Parts: sequence; C-alpha cells; structure tokens
Amino acid sequence: MFNRAMMVLVLLSAPIAAQAEKIAVVDMQAVFEQLPQREQVSKTLKSEFGDRVASVQKLQEELRGMLEKQQRDGALMSASQKTDMVRKMESLKSELQLKGKALDEDMRRRQGEEQNKILVKVQQAINAIAEKESYDMVLQRGAVIYVKPTSDISSKVVEALSKG
Repeated sequence: MFNRAMMVLVLLSAPIAAQAEKIAVVDMQAVFEQLPQREQVSKTLKSEFGDRVASVQKLQEELRGMLEKQQRDGALMSASQKTDMVRKMESLKSELQLKGKALDEDMRRRQGEEQNKILVKVQQAINAIAEKESYDMVLQRGAVIYVKPTSDISSKVVEALSKG
C-alpha cells in the first residue's frame, strides 16, 4: 500500500519537476539592506518624527533630573516637598510612557507603510527580471538550502531599483 502510494506520488511529480526548468532566488533581506531608497525612507521618517522624538527625549531628561535632585536633596526636603516631588515624577513618568508608546506605534506604522511601497517596487523589479530572463520560478533565498550563485538575482534587483 505504502509503495503504491509512493510510486503514484513519484509519477505525478515527475512532469512537474521537468517543467520547472529555470529557477532563480532572491535574498529579500539583502536587497532591502542595499537599496538606496532605504536611506531616503530613514531621512523622511526622521524629519517626520523629529519633533516628537525630541519631545520624548526632553521628558526623559526632565525625569532624570528630578530623580537626581531627589537623590541629592532628598534628606534636606520636608515631607510635603518629597510628596510633591514624587507626584510630579509619577505624572511625568506617565506622560513619558504615553507619548513614548504613541511615538513607537506611529513610527512602526509609518515605517511599515514605507516598506510596503518599496516592496511593491521590489516585486515589480523581480517580475521584470524574471520575465526578461525567462525564469519559470523565483523563490526567496530562505526557502532553499542551496542555490548556484548564478541563480541568485538579488544584485540584479538592487541594480534595477538603483537606476530608477
């Protein structure tokens, strides 16, 4: 029974294997790391979120200064001054967490949007190269164990995207 099923599987897969003649691979991670558009996206995001990052950093510095003051002058403060200081620090800490979390989420979302735009262009470049060079199939590098270096079209993708 097992041998018969195995024989059927081999016979069915033989025509499929014979049809896939020309296969290429693309290392998507390497492509993304080498793209000149990546640096432009980084600059865009820095300019877009620069003010908010500076605001969060200012809050961090303010909180750090208050902690240092508490440690340095805590013994000299009255009970009400200590209570006020603790309340201010807790308020500042809450504000910092809220703004920091919102900033992280917004930056992650925008970075994802920009990466998706680049991914569309990468996919178009891969399709154009595969069509031009008559590849039957293009796989991601991580999906294969071994591939001849001549079958890796990652550098061609980067080159095509660098030109325009």
